[in-house]
Amino acid sequence: MSVVDPTASTPGFVPLSRRGPAPIQAVVGYGFWLFLLSDIIIFAALFATYAVLSGETNGGPPGATLFDKTHVFIETACLLLSSVTCGFASLAVQRRDKVFAYLWMVATFILGALFLHLEWSEFAVMVASGNAPSRSAFLSAFFTLVGTHGLHVTIGLTALAVMLLQIETLGFSQKVRGRFYCFSLFWHALDIVWIGVFTIVYLGAR
Repeated sequence: MSVVDPTASTPGFVPLSRRGPAPIQAVVGYGFWLFLLSDIIIFAALFATYAVLSGETNGGPPGATLFDKTHVFIETACLLLSSVTCGFASLAVQRRDKVFAYLWMVATFILGALFLHLEWSEFAVMVASGNAPSRSAFLSAFFTLVGTHGLHVTIGLTALAVMLLQIETLGFSQKVRGRFYCFSLFWHALDIVWIGVFTIVYLGAR
């Protein structure tokens, strides 16, 4: 004897047999937004820590003396341009244009790698001059905040290299396009965080 759901004839009602978990794409998207929000919370805590400790130089040089603003401006230009090329890559992926997808993704990778090189060269110069993270609370907060952002850029470049391999092997499948969409959100979020770093840490140095 079969059981009949008495509400099955209700307009707009979804039968029990068709109910279930959300589509995988929706779950992945929701999870990725939670990841981005958690990352923003981490950076907010690091910004707050830097704001409190930025004046604690322990007799060492302040940020206004240490930071080379021209060097940092070039870093910023590289990262912001990489966001533009990433946007063009997203459009090429949507169009399933393999040539331009590769072109813009490689351009994004090169600009991101150049940004990292400039950032780590800045760190190397500071450490060589005796201004390592252990010198003062200010430098500890600086290296932690900027270094955490650099670590995220490194992870992003690794993900981008994986995306290039996936397009080559799997083509522009729905999963690959969805993954690149998540990567582009992550990359643009890093640009937004860096604008905060550039404004608060470098331009606000005293």
